[in-house]
Amino acid sequence: MFTGIVEELGTVESLDLLAGEAARLTIRGPKVTEDAGHGDSISVNGCCLTVVEKGDGTFTADVMRETLQRTSLGGVDKGSRVNLERAVTAHARLGGHIVQGHVDGVGTIASREPAEHWEVVRIAAPADILKYVAEKGSIAVDGVSLTVTDVDDSTGTFGISLIPTTLELTVLGRNKIGDTVNLEVDVIAKYVERLLTAGAQTDTVAGGKE
Repeated sequence: MFTGIVEELGTVESLDLLAGEAARLTIRGPKVTEDAGHGDSISVNGCCLTVVEKGDGTFTADVMRETLQRTSLGGVDKGSRVNLERAVTAHARLGGHIVQGHVDGVGTIASREPAEHWEVVRIAAPADILKYVAEKGSIAVDGVSLTVTDVDDSTGTFGISLIPTTLELTVLGRNKIGDTVNLEVDVIAKYVERLLTAGAQTDTVAGGKE
């Protein structure tokens, strides 16, 4: 589990496609590798990856081809900057929100509006993801825990406001209009939907037997 509070900006050192449906990704991140070991989890742009090798300030993870196709990691290359966060420990403060590192889908930067002390960014999201997004709710964008400022169903977009620290210390400060970003909605919303759907199906079945 993660909190969506990015610890450092890492740099992709290599992305090697392997035989079959996999790739090997090596990333430089001195801070997140300080205490990392084989089998540990590190969030890379919001994707939970498992450390399979550790070098001098680097770690390597195996990535399924499906992950490359279904997340923004498919667009990274040598030299790309990525958000990095180690899995949260039991004694750590939960500064953001509960982030699993399980990307629900990919959004697109629709617009950016710089202001004096922050920047308003709009992100276009698929309808099956946007339904979980709520004003003042939480969402992880490329692994960054953010508060939704508004949702516009007519345009299929939602807004977020980025403070200078977020712009400086995460890839969101470097994204351009048209760039893709990984989205993970609040897991609580998905569980609520599942419970309501299962409950409605149960009521239908029970009603049919009467």
